[in-house]
Amino acid sequence: MTPIERLQTALNGLGLKAVEARLESLLEEASKKEPSYADFLDELLSCEVDARRSRYLRARLQLAHLPFLKNFDQFDFGFQPSIDERQIQELRSLRFIHEASNVVLLGPPGVGKTHLSVALAEAAIQSGFGAYFMTAHDLVTDLGRAYREGRLDRRMRVYLAPKVLIIDEMGYLPLDDMGATIFFQLVSARYERGSIILTSNKSYGDWGSIFGDPIIATAILDRLLHHSTTINIRGESYRLKDRRKAGLFPRADQDSGRAAPFLSPDSLQNGPRRPGSAAPRKTSAPLTAPGRSTD
Repeated sequence: MTPIERLQTALNGLGLKAVEARLESLLEEASKKEPSYADFLDELLSCEVDARRSRYLRARLQLAHLPFLKNFDQFDFGFQPSIDERQIQELRSLRFIHEASNVVLLGPPGVGKTHLSVALAEAAIQSGFGAYFMTAHDLVTDLGRAYREGRLDRRMRVYLAPKVLIIDEMGYLPLDDMGATIFFQLVSARYERGSIILTSNKSYGDWGSIFGDPIIATAILDRLLHHSTTINIRGESYRLKDRRKAGLFPRADQDSGRAAPFLSPDSLQNGPRRPGSAAPRKTSAPLTAPGRSTD
């Protein structure tokens, strides 16, 4: 057995697949450049480290259940001038994850809310944070099924474990009583422990209709917005822009004489509160929420 073959056998036994695959090319390159032993060993091990990190990131991206892969470089900020790029740059620093703060993206369909949420999730994963993506409807359906099957606590841990939970399309479908209560419990359990990135086509003032109860909507917003950043996107749909250019659809600002019903981020930063009261921080029963009774 030649020295090269012995090395390949040893590398295979140690599980250093990347080094094994590139061994001959690395040795040939070293024979030409004649690096020091330390430099050669550094290059050899860096090859394996990079390969393992690449595999790790691919696995984490798959586990995140992202609907697609999009980054910030692919986002057309020129098409959505209502977005403050400095605010996005601050979010890209991922400080909000370290602070267990939330990000809420509001706006009509097609303006890039999901793109931005996925880009933030990908950046988080690249930095070593766990992330998980679900639509609001699928999340509540999943947890509702778990509750009926008597395994809610175990299933809830799936949504509590990642540092970043992305909840997409909040408000496209209203929630029933159980769904609203389960969502309240999830937000409460993640409060000041992990970040939520949430997208919605509804302004905060309309969340009472989503949950069927303004009291539970206020309690959810109280926790969600206590530490949060709101990105309010007022613009046209990316998906319809080409059709609008062709004259097949009117521009968004021509559809009606009224502005979009989304309030400014500053006015929504703290969320609505009931005068003279505060929502409780903990619930003792497994499926209770403000304004609801188990009787």
